[in-house]
Amino acid sequence: MLLEGYNKNGFLSIISVLGETSEAGKFAFRGDLTLKKGGFREGSDVDRKPPEYVIQQAIILESDDKLIFVSGLLTELSTLKIFLDEYKSDITPETVFLFYVGNIAENIKVEYEGSTFQLVAYDQGMIWNELLELLYIEKSDLKGQSAEDKVITVFDEAKSFAIKKEVISLEAALEKTIVVKKSSSVGAI
Repeated sequence: MLLEGYNKNGFLSIISVLGETSEAGKFAFRGDLTLKKGGFREGSDVDRKPPEYVIQQAIILESDDKLIFVSGLLTELSTLKIFLDEYKSDITPETVFLFYVGNIAENIKVEYEGSTFQLVAYDQGMIWNELLELLYIEKSDLKGQSAEDKVITVFDEAKSFAIKKEVISLEAALEKTIVVKKSSSVGAI
């Protein structure tokens, strides 16, 4: 199982779901997926710095040792290259990708290295809730399902989701990125 291996090797964190679905051979994950681990702290060979790159609030479905659905938040569009560098051998041309991206102003559809990525402009919110709303999935549609099976329901809806734009290259998409201004008004005064 790929997800089990990722977990064992420290690539999964903030895990809210990790387990087998009711469909044999399918495994679901929700949490953060590390793309590039942080280096070791000075003088240590076990204590690592935080990851350099992650897919935040990732939603992943695995079947037959391949990732068939990957979603989550990329704070920077350029992180897509890092994702493929790390996980290319674990995906197929049919893998469904639906990412929220922090530094794009409008939804875009990108083709890169044989895969098509649906990219949704992200402002704020919990990715799971945003995804349910985007795919028109009601809470009642998920009632009585296990947390793992809910990921299958989202995957089934994501398969037919399509951003109504022409497919562009990743290079063209990177030219359209924006600078994101963070608010400093968070925290105690």
